[in-house]
Amino acid sequence: MKGCRFFRQKGVHDRMGELTGLFRPGSLAVIGASRARGKIGNAIMRNIIESGYQGKIYPINPKEKEIEGLTSYPSIGAVPGDVDMAVISVPASKVLVAAGECGEKGVKALTVITAGFKETGKEGLDLEKKLLKTCHCYGMQMLGPNCVGLLDTHTPINASFAATFPIKGDIAFLSQSGAILLAILDWSSAAGLGFSKVVSLGNKADLSEIDFIQDAANDPYTRVILCYIEDIVDGARFLEVAGQAARKKPVIVLKSGVSQAGAQAASSHTGALAGSDLAYTTAFAQCGIIRARSMTELFDLAMAFSKSVIPAGNRVAIVTNSGGPGIIATDNVEQKGLAMARFDKKTIEDMRANLPQEAGIYNPVDVLGDAGVERFEFALEKVMIDPNVDSVLFLLCPTAVTRPVEISQALIRVRDAHPDKPVFAAYTGGKCLAEGVEILSSAGIPCFTFPEPAIECIRGLYNYSLYRRGAETAENGVSVKPDKKTVKAVFYDVIKDRRLTLMGSEAAEVASAYGIPAAPVILTTNPEEAVAAAGELGYPVVLKVASPKIMHKTDVGGVKIGIQTPEEVRLAFIEIMESVHRYLPKVIIYGIEVQKMMPKGTELIVGMTRDVQFGPLIAFGLGGIYVNLFKDVAFRLADGLTGTRQIEEMLTETKAYTLLRGYRGESPRDIAAVVDVIRRTARLVTDFPEINEIDINPLFAYEKGLSALDIKITIS
Repeated sequence: MKGCRFFRQKGVHDRMGELTGLFRPGSLAVIGASRARGKIGNAIMRNIIESGYQGKIYPINPKEKEIEGLTSYPSIGAVPGDVDMAVISVPASKVLVAAGECGEKGVKALTVITAGFKETGKEGLDLEKKLLKTCHCYGMQMLGPNCVGLLDTHTPINASFAATFPIKGDIAFLSQSGAILLAILDWSSAAGLGFSKVVSLGNKADLSEIDFIQDAANDPYTRVILCYIEDIVDGARFLEVAGQAARKKPVIVLKSGVSQAGAQAASSHTGALAGSDLAYTTAFAQCGIIRARSMTELFDLAMAFSKSVIPAGNRVAIVTNSGGPGIIATDNVEQKGLAMARFDKKTIEDMRANLPQEAGIYNPVDVLGDAGVERFEFALEKVMIDPNVDSVLFLLCPTAVTRPVEISQALIRVRDAHPDKPVFAAYTGGKCLAEGVEILSSAGIPCFTFPEPAIECIRGLYNYSLYRRGAETAENGVSVKPDKKTVKAVFYDVIKDRRLTLMGSEAAEVASAYGIPAAPVILTTNPEEAVAAAGELGYPVVLKVASPKIMHKTDVGGVKIGIQTPEEVRLAFIEIMESVHRYLPKVIIYGIEVQKMMPKGTELIVGMTRDVQFGPLIAFGLGGIYVNLFKDVAFRLADGLTGTRQIEEMLTETKAYTLLRGYRGESPRDIAAVVDVIRRTARLVTDFPEINEIDINPLFAYEKGLSALDIKITIS
């Protein structure tokens, strides 16, 4: 690296998100180009030429004078002109030298096809680190290593060894798996799916899905961003970039590796409820990413967003020529959280006047098995113009009189006349419906064999519309004015005492510093101090053993409630100490905490567990002893959790919300106070990243106000 000009960090480029050197290079070199058919270096050369790439192409191979009709050069340094991008396909042992020569030449970007890096073990990892350092030193962007390459149908360029160049389209597809990418490219041509860009991410040593999502969000030729990923390295940046992208266009992600095997052990209720995959689900939903659960769903959604408009609402109309599929589809619409449209009076009257008496005229509309093209088209036209319909699903089953070609053409006419509503079809059949399916697909109407995938697509479109509307009306919420000095002082004392778990009195002090209402607690070390504390707080009181090593105090006789007099306080103090020493003779006891006994309220939990990728996750749900039994909990990322509306949406996902609103004659609880506690908890764990877990359980909710009875805080 004799001419190393400057150093940059991973993911930091001169102009963030602009990958011109990769997708629109004015010239490129293929290092490792070959004349031999069947070699990767030859496949890359032919793909670039056959894609219609208009820039200059320089094959690099010291043993050849000419490759695929182009002059071959012994090294990139021997190329007479500038080179914007280099595709490297040489043995791993030669990649470092090739990358250094590219840097000296002033190459802007590398696509490293070669494998043999961190995926092979420690030696490969060391080699990859050196390669990355070389790229940083010269300011080069790098895709790979260990990747298939990249394709752009609008440049056009095919700098890959894929066997197929896709149809020009508006879907950007980013894949961490090269095998999946190659398979999808082969399948997409037959399926009629078009792509704007296709990128094999490989080892993501430098550029990752984050950079390519950012690029695709600003690409005028891309309408939908599709990702298959196995891991995310920088969770915070991913959420920032993907969240910004999702405000412009849909980002659909299939994330593999969702088993519980990777879940870390947790000491709190909140941590126990947060599984290994929960953080991804929560993070994706919060920043507007649509999560696919299978390859089929990933590309069904891609087709839907590529071909369809976004619906105005969740009301679905179904037109069918068979009752059974209509009923199945109706059930699925409601199961997916959508609504069956209720037609207005004129629609029903027109249906009754023009359809057979036996036909179903409400929703689903059953035009019967003997329906001709005119009957289909009439019913479709009526539901499309109904103001209470947001999306239309058309179901067709083959009968002896079914004319799928003409019916498909009629559906296209109706769709074209009313382009503001999405239309989906399910042709449940095989050979006799195939031509009709092909006609719909060519016209951009997504068509499936069964109704369920179509309904899932409608749900995806609708949920995305909700996110877009929510993002446009996002609010900042009420600011929190905390006492950070008090929290720092408490944490200092805890660490000085060589502890990671706060005692109840310390946790209550931290909560109070952030305006979280906690029942007052005083730590005492003898019966007389306990009596004095009870007198200060006012009767009745609760006594609890104070020891960071005891998680479940009641199991060892460490709690006494409803204490009414000084004599009872003295006796309770002695009984707790004796009971705990009997059960846990080696545990250090700091004393007995005396707490003001609060009136009974609706028991809630507000908690936090810290995810390694995305940071603190805030939990809310039904509290008390039932938290792990019912698992009635909703989660959100703490980062940015400030708006009243977004916190209220979190509450509505739980059954606890029904209790808060007032259930079976009970008075409503103070929902505004619950929202405020969640907001303040989110601010606390954001301000203090050393907080590892929090459990406020139970948190009593009253008609007016709240009281946190038991607060557990652990720090790292």
